Amino acid sequence: MNPVTHPTTLSRREMLARLGVLLGGALIGGDTWLRGGTLASKAPRPGFTADDLVLLDEIAETIIPATETPGAKAAGVGAFMAMMVTDCYDDAHHAAFAAGLAQLRAEGFLVATPAARTARLNALDAEQRAHQAAKAAAAPAHFFKLMKQLTVLGYFTSEIGAAQVLVYEEAPGRFDGNMPYRKGDRYFFTPPSRHL
Repeated sequence: MNPVTHPTTLSRREMLARLGVLLGGALIGGDTWLRGGTLASKAPRPGFTADDLVLLDEIAETIIPATETPGAKAAGVGAFMAMMVTDCYDDAHHAAFAAGLAQLRAEGFLVATPAARTARLNALDAEQRAHQAAKAAAAPAHFFKLMKQLTVLGYFTSEIGAAQVLVYEEAPGRFDGNMPYRKGDRYFFTPPSRHL
């Protein structure tokens, strides 16, 4: 008699890892990923130039500047943003991102002082929050929201962000309810599971 075969069961760790990927994807660029099933145009999109990468690096460095640890520019976040927008975003978000980049270039972001750069990005942050509150569901996200999300994602998944800013634990998963934490301690980085 053949034994009854059961579908593969997930361990608690695998289930939590998959749930984390699912929820993390919803938080970072969720509106873009929701439209992932729509067909993109077949026409190739224009790529980003070397000048664009310099500007993206400076924007990212203004968002996450170098302190005791390297900043976003050292982590190569500009190239990461360009790759993600070109390879993963739909045409509407790609166009919004490119238009926002052109706007910042036209405003002279690269030649502005650090204080002026920070003030401009703070103004854009307020603008994107108002845009988010008023936008229709089908409208693309504000370009600065995309830039901020990609800066954070690119930085903290880079080697610099994961190893020098966050605490890297080779074998995560153990629960320690009484772990000492002092203000200023680094947070833990959990690398993506190799089993997903």
